[in-house]
Amino acid sequence: MERRSFIQASLATACAAAATTPVIAADRQGGPVFELRTYSLKAAKQPVLEGYLSKAFMPALKRFGIGPVGVFVEKGKEDTNHVYVLIVYPSAEPVATLSTRLAADEEYQKAAKDYLAAPATDPVYSRIESSLLVPIEGMPKLEKPDPSKPRLLNLRIYESHNERAGKKKIEMFNKGELAIFRRVGLTPVFFGETVAGAAMPNLTYLLVFPDDAAREAAWKRFRDDPEWLKLKAIPEYADKEIVSRITNKLLTPTAFSEI
Repeated sequence: MERRSFIQASLATACAAAATTPVIAADRQGGPVFELRTYSLKAAKQPVLEGYLSKAFMPALKRFGIGPVGVFVEKGKEDTNHVYVLIVYPSAEPVATLSTRLAADEEYQKAAKDYLAAPATDPVYSRIESSLLVPIEGMPKLEKPDPSKPRLLNLRIYESHNERAGKKKIEMFNKGELAIFRRVGLTPVFFGETVAGAAMPNLTYLLVFPDDAAREAAWKRFRDDPEWLKLKAIPEYADKEIVSRITNKLLTPTAFSEI
């Protein structure tokens, strides 16, 4: 089997395995796949990376029919920043073929020339971490916020101690928690189960707010909500049983972010 076909088949299998029923599995093989990339870099190199993403990478993906693409920034400690790139693929197939298509795309190679020519002694970034995710049943596609409006993004990752617990947290969102989120103003952008990447098993999701005051107010409404208090009191949904670690990050979109 050719390498491309093997990767493509593996991705389709992983997406299907994340499903809970045969119907959902079949749908997910042809449905959206999310990739979340994290670039760690020195603050001085951020303009170089943003120039590459906005002028080379994102235009190429648009030509390939891939997107939207969100680019968000988290300021780290001291001189290190993190840039998060969320890519929405229409299916698993473009994930497997992207690097080959970029290498063959003359327009991309020309626009990315300086970025790709960075010497080992002066790299643009230290490393890229990447995860592939499939949508959960309760939110089968990304809901794109208006990029013309001010927005603050809240990235949250719920790790679980094993696969059963991870599925239980997803079930909790599907059966009630996601509806509560929407009602109290915790507006979702996407919810995805990680099928390849670090810290598995985990559920990763992104929320959007107009500003930090709105974020704090929405989380307070959530914590005080009677339906949430009732849901979290169910023994099988207790955090200590299904969530072992929560990562919480506040991100700001770049001027060119499509999400």
